[in-house]
Amino acid sequence: MTERVYLCIDLKSFYASVECVDRGLDPMTTNLVVADPERSEKTICLAITPAMKKLGIANRCRVFQIPEHVKYIMAPPRMQHYIDVSADIYSIYLKYIAKEDIHVYSIDEVFMDVTDYLDMYRMDAKELGMTMMQDVFETTGITASCGIGTNLYLAKIAMDITAKHAENHIGMLDEESYCRTLWNHRPITDFWRIGPGIANRLKQCGIYTMGEVAKAEEDMLYRMFGVDAELLIDHAWGRETTTMADIKNYKPSTNCLSSGQVLGCDYEYEKAKLVVKEMADMLCLDLVEKGLVTKSITLYVGYANSMKLEAAKGSINLQSETSSARIILPQVEQLYERIVTHKWALIHRINISFNNVVEEGYMQYDLFANPQEREKERSVQKAMLDIKKKYGKNAILKGMNLEEGATAMERNRQIGGHKSGE
Repeated sequence: MTERVYLCIDLKSFYASVECVDRGLDPMTTNLVVADPERSEKTICLAITPAMKKLGIANRCRVFQIPEHVKYIMAPPRMQHYIDVSADIYSIYLKYIAKEDIHVYSIDEVFMDVTDYLDMYRMDAKELGMTMMQDVFETTGITASCGIGTNLYLAKIAMDITAKHAENHIGMLDEESYCRTLWNHRPITDFWRIGPGIANRLKQCGIYTMGEVAKAEEDMLYRMFGVDAELLIDHAWGRETTTMADIKNYKPSTNCLSSGQVLGCDYEYEKAKLVVKEMADMLCLDLVEKGLVTKSITLYVGYANSMKLEAAKGSINLQSETSSARIILPQVEQLYERIVTHKWALIHRINISFNNVVEEGYMQYDLFANPQEREKERSVQKAMLDIKKKYGKNAILKGMNLEEGATAMERNRQIGGHKSGE
């Protein structure tokens, strides 16, 4: 069986690099942060340039954490622009690799199975990686880094850790070189899927490196992490069984649509209820647009930190699958009133999920529902979607979107909770 060869390509400080390139500046020497100046100094910097990282400033720091003596440019987020640039770069990858062999991991990172392309291009993996990186730089001005590995995990680690110390921004790993060069690497949180929580639990057992994980008693690891220990042990040895074909063939057993937001300030009970209804209404339009229906809804309401209260959460099942806002919104409102028992408490975070969504063709019709009314509402929903697509999301609104405390209009101007830049 042919040993597979994988590439993981990441765009360095992507958002910040895009902003520098647009200004004719070099991100390697320019101090620039991507953050919304209209928010408080506690807002998180979405990205900082490599030049600022060299000063010891953390990538996802808050604005107030940047030392006062550091002078920098603050660029407001332009999420739609970043998506467009990312799509342009993806089109560059497609000049070399078929989409079936590319997995888009995030807006600035992709995995590629290049095994079957090396002979065709008469290149080794390093040469092919450098060719694509150079094409990206010449076309967009964005610098990339590349990890090369004999499996997907090693390609990721080669990019995350090894490439950072290489002048050409390329790292290469196989299982043998991984164990030889990275078993003693610290901190262990540099490794993919090792967050502070896992690191702290390992620390309690005197484990600080992946080499120590590999040599630890497996029974102890399984007691600590359950079935997740299997992946941890495999990764400690540089093993990964998932292939590109597995990723492409994966089909989730259940699907859901969800929406969440951290409120700009702490909300009182009634204002937060309004936001919940807005979010549910927007998810209903998402269902209609995608031709889906739901029968189960989950709501999570997080109180302000000052309240020191456990979050309220609960679920509700509908009588039948639907995408009707007329049916769903009253149910969501009742769910909110049932779970949010501290009516005096301030609310800071809201998440809502439409669970187990299925295609409309699988829905079971409610014998007691009026099909004429349902079809009339559906026509209105589709008309609203058409208007929003043509003229913008705020081209047509409901009365509740204009009430005090409503957030839908502002969220319609955002992508991923940040300004779209349009």
